[in-house]
Amino acid sequence: MTKLRLLLFVWGIFWSVAALAQQDPMFTNYHFNSLIFNPAYAGSNEHLTLNLSHRQQWLGFEGAPVTQTLTAHTPLRNERVGVGFSLANDKIGPGGSTDLAASYAYRMQLGASKKLKLSIGLQASVANWRGKFSEITVEHTDDPSFSQNLSRWLPNFGAGAYLYGEKFYLGMGLPHILEHDLRKAKDDTEGLFAKNYRNFYLSTGAAFPLQGNQLVFRPSLLLQSTGFLSDVKKEVAGQNVGAPMSANLGAAVLFRQLFWVGTSYRTAFSGKSSHDSANLWLAWSLRNGMRFGASYDITLSKVRTASSNSFEIMLGYEFDVKVKQVASPRYF
Repeated sequence: MTKLRLLLFVWGIFWSVAALAQQDPMFTNYHFNSLIFNPAYAGSNEHLTLNLSHRQQWLGFEGAPVTQTLTAHTPLRNERVGVGFSLANDKIGPGGSTDLAASYAYRMQLGASKKLKLSIGLQASVANWRGKFSEITVEHTDDPSFSQNLSRWLPNFGAGAYLYGEKFYLGMGLPHILEHDLRKAKDDTEGLFAKNYRNFYLSTGAAFPLQGNQLVFRPSLLLQSTGFLSDVKKEVAGQNVGAPMSANLGAAVLFRQLFWVGTSYRTAFSGKSSHDSANLWLAWSLRNGMRFGASYDITLSKVRTASSNSFEIMLGYEFDVKVKQVASPRYF
């Protein structure tokens, strides 16, 4: 095995074990950029919504993941249709990716009271996957395996479903259905390689008003599975490269329709990689539609011996939010 193939394999495994063995970027404040993992979310806020976020994973850990996202989505004049786009830039070690996606959602009202909506979403995307191996410090500087950088364009498509009402939601998303082999050559027969796997998301939550709309309690759950309906555990003979399903269990309180205080616990359904982090997040919505947010993750895994904790910051804007909130407050 050449050094380049070995590096690709190690990097692919790092992608699999980083952040609870998840290849897609993760977020503590995922409620505000759910379009990243579910195209059916497009238009669900009933007005144009913008969100910009930055996440710094494992402070002090060289090469740790750094992610930025920009999302925008809105219903069209035909309110059954929602559209959106998302841009995600993710850097980890010597490589990273930039993913641009466009989403379309068709929404239907359910039941005689029409208080529930079912949204079915489709997504088309393209990602630039890159490996800047020339930036790696090596013992033998004349090694040609580390003198070249790699870049590949990876088209993809996704789908999702989102059932929601004023005080309940249930969503399922497959943002990237195609799995891409990241070997340098398509005819490479080497058994060890890096690969992007399919990620499946299941999200649910509910809102419980405690003092009318002045105080609202919202529990939530996000499940993520890497290698959904694929042979992720069989790619490498004799090695378990599969990732366990992860869970983000959270609870938040909304004060006076303006200020969120939330906490969550991130873990995995595996004794080897559970207890990832305990998280605290805040979000403040101004009455003009502007929203600010931040989160801080306390690392609970063994990574804490080599690094500090993680944080996110967020900036958003809700157009026409005052009119919409009077008619129907949004909790999701």
